[in-house]
Amino acid sequence: MKLYYSPNACSLAIHVLLEEIGKPYELRRVDFGRDEQYSPEYKAINPKSKVPMLERDDGSRLTELPAIAWYLARSNPQANLLPEGVEGEARTLEIIDYLIATVHMRGFTRIFRPANFSPTPEDKEKVQQAGKEVVQRGFEVLTPVLGDQDYILGSFSIADIVLFFLEFWAVRRAGMTLLPAFAGHLQLMLARPAVQRALAREGLA
Repeated sequence: MKLYYSPNACSLAIHVLLEEIGKPYELRRVDFGRDEQYSPEYKAINPKSKVPMLERDDGSRLTELPAIAWYLARSNPQANLLPEGVEGEARTLEIIDYLIATVHMRGFTRIFRPANFSPTPEDKEKVQQAGKEVVQRGFEVLTPVLGDQDYILGSFSIADIVLFFLEFWAVRRAGMTLLPAFAGHLQLMLARPAVQRALAREGLA
C-alpha cells in the first residue's frame, strides 16, 4: 500500500491508522507548500487534488478519509479498530462524519483558510473566530459521548484516530485550549507508539 499525504494535513489520521495496523506501506509526500496537489501529475491520479489517497496493492486508489479509514479497519479485523456489529459500525461512522463534515470542514477550514470564506482581508479574524466557535461547539457536542471513558466508543477505534488529529490541530495549529476530557484523550493518544511513529515520520514530534 502507498499513502499519499501532506505533513500535518488530515492524512495524519490515515498515517496513524497504518501504523496501528502494522502492515508494510509506503509514503508519498504531496507538497502543499508548492501546490503539488494541483500539479498535472497528481491531478492525473487524483482529480480531487487533496489527501489522503491510498493506493492499494492491486493498484486501485481510494480517496476520502472516512472511506479509507473504514476500508482499512474492515480489511484488517485483527487490529480491532471497529466495534462489533452494525450498531457499532454505525456509531463509529456517525462520529467520524460529524468530525470531518462539521468540525474539520466547517470549523478548521475557516481557521486555516479564511480567504475561502470571505474575499475581504478585513474579515479574516471574524471568519477565523467563527471557525473556532464551530470547533468548540463540536467538542461540546461530543463531550457526553466521550464522558469519562478513555476512548470515545469505550474501546480504541478509528473514531479515536480521527478525533486525535483534530485535537492535535486545535492545540498545535489553532492555539486553542481543549476541554478537559479531550485534553486527556489527546495525551492518551500521544502516548501510543503508532502515533509517535507517525508524528516523527511527518516531522511533527
